[in-house]
Amino acid sequence: MSIRIDSRHLYLQVIDEIKRDIENGTYKTKQKLPSEFQLSKQLGVSRATLREALRILEEENVVIRRHGVGTFVNPKPIFSSGIEQLNSVTYMIEQSGKVPGSQFLSTEFVEPTEEERLKYMPEEINTLAKIERVRTADNNPVVFCIDKVPDGLVPLDQIHNEDSLFKLLEEYSGKRISYAVTYIEPISYHDRIYEVLKCDPDQSLLLLKQMHYTDEDEPILYSANYFRSDVFSFHVLRKRL
Repeated sequence: MSIRIDSRHLYLQVIDEIKRDIENGTYKTKQKLPSEFQLSKQLGVSRATLREALRILEEENVVIRRHGVGTFVNPKPIFSSGIEQLNSVTYMIEQSGKVPGSQFLSTEFVEPTEEERLKYMPEEINTLAKIERVRTADNNPVVFCIDKVPDGLVPLDQIHNEDSLFKLLEEYSGKRISYAVTYIEPISYHDRIYEVLKCDPDQSLLLLKQMHYTDEDEPILYSANYFRSDVFSFHVLRKRL
């Protein structure tokens, strides 16, 4: 099918056409697309134009290109959330209509690193409770969570009975998380986490590093959450000033 009747740049037309084919089921999740030669001939464009379109589609996480193998359709994320909204993982999973759960891997007390001491300033922190969990949706692992909270703010013996750390923290210590400062990093591979989350080796993860604060600007929780990018997507609303 030729798409040259459209006056826009050809690579934009290619992007729209491939997205339409994915939406209508022509290409299904995890299915391999035709070769570059076949697809460029089918669409009536050069291979250079097709490659530019595929590059952008990969950046948008619509497809994944495996060197020497081909291009495959990525699963559409199940959970989507505005990054400006501070929602717990439990809430995000519930909003999608799925049942949240937790698999607890370890809980221990650790000495904070110098970087972590700075994060909790002006409080002087000597011991952190480190909690490692896997968050599940309908029993499928979707997020690997590492949470660090000052000793005494949460009862570690009750961690196994509550999915939401936000809720447990508020009920036990009376401290309510109001906002967080978040940094997002793409993660290409991590032996242990990929195995736990049952990820394909070439699948990417989204790492959200977050320091959580109360209304009084007190830092009370640091988390490093590894989200499966084929399951979660995040967006941000940006306004012009």
